[in-house]
Amino acid sequence: MADPLKKRYAITLSFVRKHFNREDLILDLGVNNDLAGYLRADGFKIQNTSGEDLDVDYKFISDYKYITAFEIFEHMFAPFNLLREASGKLIASVPLRLWFAPAFWDYNDKLNCHYHEFEVRQFNHLMDRTGWKIIDSVTWRSWDNTIGIRPFLRRIYPRYYMVYAEK
Repeated sequence: MADPLKKRYAITLSFVRKHFNREDLILDLGVNNDLAGYLRADGFKIQNTSGEDLDVDYKFISDYKYITAFEIFEHMFAPFNLLREASGKLIASVPLRLWFAPAFWDYNDKLNCHYHEFEVRQFNHLMDRTGWKIIDSVTWRSWDNTIGIRPFLRRIYPRYYMVYAEK
């Protein structure tokens, strides 16, 4: 596992340990992935969604009390609808908008694009408008050891934002 990814997983695991119990059945938005496996390996009960379009098919969310959403809202056209429908306890992380880098866009895979990259205040406002109260949050920087202006700036500016919220 690359160092930035290892750092992200360690921060995420620590945050999940702080707010959820291993006995909780957690719905992780998004298909099964390495991060979900990392949490499972630590004893958490994780169930992933199965690839449905969460902009359209989100009503099932009301069946779950514990929800994680790790870097998924930026891939949705309208995360507002799902967040408004959901309730319980939520841990969500999003990439932050970096003024020196464009939003991620995969020209070969339109499902793998960032329609949103948030500022902290924008994400907080989205959470507030959908009825969530943010209880705890953390930001962190993520970089590799490449040389250049953008890699240098990534060492200074936070790239990720994670919240624990309740409704």
